Amino acid sequence: MSLQTSKTLVEAGKQLIKRPEVKNEVGEFVKHRLPPLPSLKDLLHLYKVKAKKHLSQNFLLNKRICNKLVAYSGISNGSTVVEIGPGPGNITRCILEKNPRELFVIEKDRRFLPMLEMLADAASPGQMKIIIGDVMDYSLENLFPQELKVDWHSLSPPIHFIGNLPFNVSTALIIRWLRQMHNKTGPFSYGRVNLTLTFQLEVAERIVAPVMHLQRSRLSVMCQNLAKVRLCDKIKGASFVPSPDVDVGVVKFRPRREPIINDVPFDIVEKFVRTMFHLRRAYLVKGLRNLYPRELNHLTDAMFEEADIDPTHRSVMLDIEEIGRLVKVYWKFCQQHPGLENYDFRAKMKTPKFVTKSLSD
Repeated sequence: MSLQTSKTLVEAGKQLIKRPEVKNEVGEFVKHRLPPLPSLKDLLHLYKVKAKKHLSQNFLLNKRICNKLVAYSGISNGSTVVEIGPGPGNITRCILEKNPRELFVIEKDRRFLPMLEMLADAASPGQMKIIIGDVMDYSLENLFPQELKVDWHSLSPPIHFIGNLPFNVSTALIIRWLRQMHNKTGPFSYGRVNLTLTFQLEVAERIVAPVMHLQRSRLSVMCQNLAKVRLCDKIKGASFVPSPDVDVGVVKFRPRREPIINDVPFDIVEKFVRTMFHLRRAYLVKGLRNLYPRELNHLTDAMFEEADIDPTHRSVMLDIEEIGRLVKVYWKFCQQHPGLENYDFRAKMKTPKFVTKSLSD
């Protein structure tokens, strides 16, 4: 396709007169077909857009794979969808073909704005909304209509998050969402919103890794504690443009009605699990001693004894229920020794004053 033809199709898409109705006479959403549009390769060439390495951009241009990704998410007629990092919009096209009620796309790179605006013009009126900015800067708490809110223990709301995430933000973003999931804030103030996301395959395997698996890690425990996770698919790196040196995994998150480790603040669980996997090949007792300053080190043995866990086990050997028993004892000790939860063995400082005070008491 020539550039002149591409430009003509772009203008045709923008000038297309669309029917204003999005529902039929019985209130059902009608199928909306997108007009003929230029290929993503032509648009990238037309707007002279190349992937930026420092933003970890890898475009998924294979429509068959994009359709599979959308199918895994469960997006259907009338869903409300948030797409993270749409880039040139190939997954966006597949979402629009499912005729969602609303589609919000959050894109950090302004170079993609003309391509996304073309899709918004081609969609039903008001169906697609573009947010230019970093998803890490948005809480997304008031993004959707209040009528979409449901009770946490009921079925999931008709809200779906989907995204081909850049490798450099994927772990930080999922930890942020897990915290919001735990606190029922951000998008999770609407209920148990499902997430379908891509990760570097090694990270995806960590997320779903079971007990005794070589990839079992802090991320495994944090994700599985709060959500049911499933590795839906593996995508070859060659399917992306430019091709990364690694393959990609598609992971679906379904928030649990209750976390396995309950009644403990998220940051306490995260700190405990991070410390636990810091020395993953050593005995548990060696790593978890780092939770306590020297003056309170006797609490390490007391923690294992009260939780009824063998201190010579290794971190990959414990399931989440067993980890939860240790975490709850640690949290109890934190409440008995104010300030203990802030102790950081990596900080180069003397014993905090709270330790001396608690011991003298």
